Amino acid sequence: MRNVVSRRSWVVGVVMVAAACGSSGSGDGVAGADGGGVAGDAGSPDSAAGAGGAAGGGGSSAGTGTGGGPLGGTGGAGAGAGGFGGSGGGAAASGAAGAAATSGASGARGASGVDGGAGASGAGGGAGASGADAGADAPPPGTAAACFAGQFVHPTELGPDYDQFSPTIGSHCKGTNHQDIQGVERVVFLGDSVTVGTPPWLALDYYRVKLAGALAQRFGLTPPGLLWNNVNVIDGVVLQQESGDFASCSKWGARTDDFLRSDGQIPGCFTEASRQKKTLVVMTMGGNDVAAITKSGLDGKPIPDIWQDVYQFVQYQREAVTWLTDPVNFPNGSYVVFANMFEFTDGTGDVTACPAAGLAGFGAAWSDPTILADMVIYANEQFMDIAVDTGTDMIFMLESFCGHGFNAADPTSPCYRGPNTPQWFDLTCIHPNPTGHSALADLFAATIAE
Repeated sequence: MRNVVSRRSWVVGVVMVAAACGSSGSGDGVAGADGGGVAGDAGSPDSAAGAGGAAGGGGSSAGTGTGGGPLGGTGGAGAGAGGFGGSGGGAAASGAAGAAATSGASGARGASGVDGGAGASGAGGGAGASGADAGADAPPPGTAAACFAGQFVHPTELGPDYDQFSPTIGSHCKGTNHQDIQGVERVVFLGDSVTVGTPPWLALDYYRVKLAGALAQRFGLTPPGLLWNNVNVIDGVVLQQESGDFASCSKWGARTDDFLRSDGQIPGCFTEASRQKKTLVVMTMGGNDVAAITKSGLDGKPIPDIWQDVYQFVQYQREAVTWLTDPVNFPNGSYVVFANMFEFTDGTGDVTACPAAGLAGFGAAWSDPTILADMVIYANEQFMDIAVDTGTDMIFMLESFCGHGFNAADPTSPCYRGPNTPQWFDLTCIHPNPTGHSALADLFAATIAE
């Protein structure tokens, strides 16, 4: 039986995280580390023309899946191509299924590819399923759904429906591809504690610092210094706001309304002189907004009023991105890459899997948590809508981090990626560990580079 994640259950963990203290998240688009795939539904392994090939793991490092029966044996199956980003190009479940065959020698390896081309005739017997049939349920290539379909062991119906907005998805499946980012002269980091970085990790562990080094090399920029790399743990900001061709106005606990208010992050980081440079803005934001609406529900605020708060924090995000991409504000051009919101339960909602959950204050829940789940789904979807409308890019940290949380070893979890999958969260439950920061840096770097 298929293990399908509903739109609501996918974000239960986000809801539980937000109940205590929300920083927005980060992620990695490395899909299917072992290259394993989900078997196609067509034919039995012993059918004359072969079963559908298995899809390799999605993403930029997709593996090659193999079909049901032994190659060259009775009704041998063709080999499936890699998942989205591999040679199969995205028809993840199709593989090469044998065409109808009634006679012939033992089956040869079928052709792989998006079309699910037919394998050669198998030895005797009835017709196996065609490649098209095997991939009939697979989402169209080039969609967000196609990216996510190949990342997990179990077929997964993800919470947010990004494809309703027709985004352009990067071939790496780590985010969208709406911008051709070139000629950057200045890089600015905005957002919350995930971007600032948090103890006990060293500055060189933070995604912000890792990404800054990569961007300095890519665009020929002057890299930031040690003070910019490190954090003022009293104020929750970097020790030096401007250094080299880089700036950071991100702050612990920040929310979307901190972007444009008079003493906010955008006025603080963008003087009229600095706005003359072609600027790349990188940011994580939204987790603390979800924390705020969660607390409002626990405090008894009417649901219609909380929905208004949701609409408002999404609107703040939209206004910030719109301002940052306005050519009046940046006459020589600007680019924006931002993230959605992650969670540490791997889609299970089991916050107790994090050893420090009790100390962090997790456990409180709404009487009807599906209402809050709907709010979080809506917010994530609207973040994608903002990216499409403004021509900016959003990275998939929710989807990329799912399966790397505290239930990563549970083979029944919706986001299970296979054995020995590394954990990307630290013991605070809500922040990346060094491996997670590296993954987040890669998410941003891949999206910026394509």
